[in-house]
Amino acid sequence: MLVGYARTSTFEQEAGLAAQVRDLSRLGCEKIYKEQASALGIRTALEEAIEFCREGDTFVVTKLDRLARSVKHMWMVLDRLQTKMVAVRIENLGIDTGTPTGKLMLNILGGVAEFEREMMLERQREGIARAKAAGQYKGRKPTARARHVEIFALRAEGLSMNVIAARLGIGKGSVARAIRGL
Repeated sequence: MLVGYARTSTFEQEAGLAAQVRDLSRLGCEKIYKEQASALGIRTALEEAIEFCREGDTFVVTKLDRLARSVKHMWMVLDRLQTKMVAVRIENLGIDTGTPTGKLMLNILGGVAEFEREMMLERQREGIARAKAAGQYKGRKPTARARHVEIFALRAEGLSMNVIAARLGIGKGSVARAIRGL
């Protein structure tokens, strides 16, 4: 059975979701799971789709970025599906892990993506080191410390850290550190 998965990041992208569903139907997917969720958020439909798959099925996505948020996440999803003896097909790349060539291509692409990410992080670290040596790198501006007066005022009103964080648009951890005086 072909099991399709479609995802867009926001509710404003409904046309994109509809196009993915249409493409998956055209490809012959008998069951299609769809959701509108950030790649970083909870993806219930993805979990349901993986759970639904049985040995011999093929899990189909139109594009790799619809499936995984990172190379590490891609390997986690692929490992779960491979354990269930389910092939993965990524339509826009022409990759089908049900074939030896498809498995090889996915491994090569995954390796290249991981290499690019590591190189980018290395260049970033080098750039920061050069900026620090030149006295130009100051780090990120502390947002919560600059707003500690507002944080204390809202806390004095009896508001929780979650509410304060949401109201000020800063993280709960930042609120907690400001309250502790760090």
